[in-house]
Amino acid sequence: MEEIDTVCAADMLPVRAHEADAGADLKAARDVAIRRGDTAKVSTGVRVSIPEGCFGLLAARSSLCGRGLMMLSGVGIIDSGYTGEIQVPLANVGNRTQHVAAGERIAQLIIVPCELPTFRRVDELEDTERGEGGFGSTGVE
Repeated sequence: MEEIDTVCAADMLPVRAHEADAGADLKAARDVAIRRGDTAKVSTGVRVSIPEGCFGLLAARSSLCGRGLMMLSGVGIIDSGYTGEIQVPLANVGNRTQHVAAGERIAQLIIVPCELPTFRRVDELEDTERGEGGFGSTGVE
């Protein structure tokens, strides 16, 4: 995969900060103020054509968390059939209104190949060493 068809303004094209980076930065298309405790879907002005057999993974930028802004749901999945505008859902968990400026980098888009298996219902699963252990069952160190 070499190129992803992208509809956006020239200055909003997703760009990697470094050539070998996995994520391409997405920017806010316009200024947004998010009051403490509120959420907002921040427009990027970007639409992409993700190839079949891949999906887009929308990930938060770590620079936002220092300001009390978090991407809702932590990550987002963009299916190959979706060609609408990518919007970034941000929540302000800080103590004051946060302003997101037009052109500010707000998320990263990663294009990931994926398997598309079907699910088969069975009555039980094969035993494994871990079994049902989860949520810290392997220890905290």
